[in-house]
Amino acid sequence: MTDTKLNILTAALRLFARDGYEAVSVSQIAGVLGMTKGALYKHYKSKRDIFDHIFLYICQLDVERSRQAGVPEAEFSEAPQAFPYTSAESLNDYMGAQFSYWTENEIACNFRRMVTLEQYRSPDMMAFYQKVMAGGPLAFIEDIFRETMKQGIWIEADPKQLAVEYYAPFYLFLSLSDAAQTAGEKAEISASYQKHLMLFTEKYQKHTE
Repeated sequence: MTDTKLNILTAALRLFARDGYEAVSVSQIAGVLGMTKGALYKHYKSKRDIFDHIFLYICQLDVERSRQAGVPEAEFSEAPQAFPYTSAESLNDYMGAQFSYWTENEIACNFRRMVTLEQYRSPDMMAFYQKVMAGGPLAFIEDIFRETMKQGIWIEADPKQLAVEYYAPFYLFLSLSDAAQTAGEKAEISASYQKHLMLFTEKYQKHTE
């Protein structure tokens, strides 16, 4: 992706997060970038095209974080063979990277703010929110727990309930981070989230004698 394309996505997301997706026009996006609508249309054909590329960009970054952490890069229906051997350490590394990304990266933060607001106005945005922030990640983690239990990594339990217990605090800590006033407070919240992951693992990981 070129710098110009990324700059357009970043500027658009700032406006979407502040004013709402429906309230923002292509003219406004072009204006904050100091370019004409015609120049912007050379890169993206519509406001919806800008949004779709934002979503694609976020998904691509998620795949990169998955690869770096050693967790499956696709959903269970697409790559079931990748799930049974996901270690607890890899899952925790991935979730720690996710927390940092959604609290520190400007594009991620603005996307999260936008879809959180817009989900109540648009069925499409509700679907995006569920896929990226709620039901999608929860199902992904449930699939990991179910398959790795078969390998003796976790104690036998309801994988869906484990996934809820593991993932639900993510939102609490996101909210606390959003409200933090200083970098020090944000660092403490991030450390508390990491502690949650560690304590969960100590509680539910199967220990061999």
